[in-house]
Amino acid sequence: MQWLTHADFADRVGEAFELPDAGLVLTLAETAESSEPGGPGPEGQSRHQFSLYFTGPLDPAIEQGIVRLVHADLGEQHLFLVPLGPRGDAMRYEAAFA
Repeated sequence: MQWLTHADFADRVGEAFELPDAGLVLTLAETAESSEPGGPGPEGQSRHQFSLYFTGPLDPAIEQGIVRLVHADLGEQHLFLVPLGPRGDAMRYEAAFA
């Protein structure tokens, strides 16, 4: 599993992430980085805690769990998504990194 940081996603807001297993596309709507340190990476590297917020269609909604996302430049990632509920005509999801 790749060690991801906020910087990997900060410039990707508005971009599409495919969920090929669900036949859906999510949009990275927002990123947020905390000043709190996260746990050490596999080679001892550090990062701040951060969250990614995605939006997608209201129906079908994705259940909480690990999903496979594919991005044109970042490639394939497996992220734990939590549904936050609808906002307007879109469902919101969060992936949190500690």
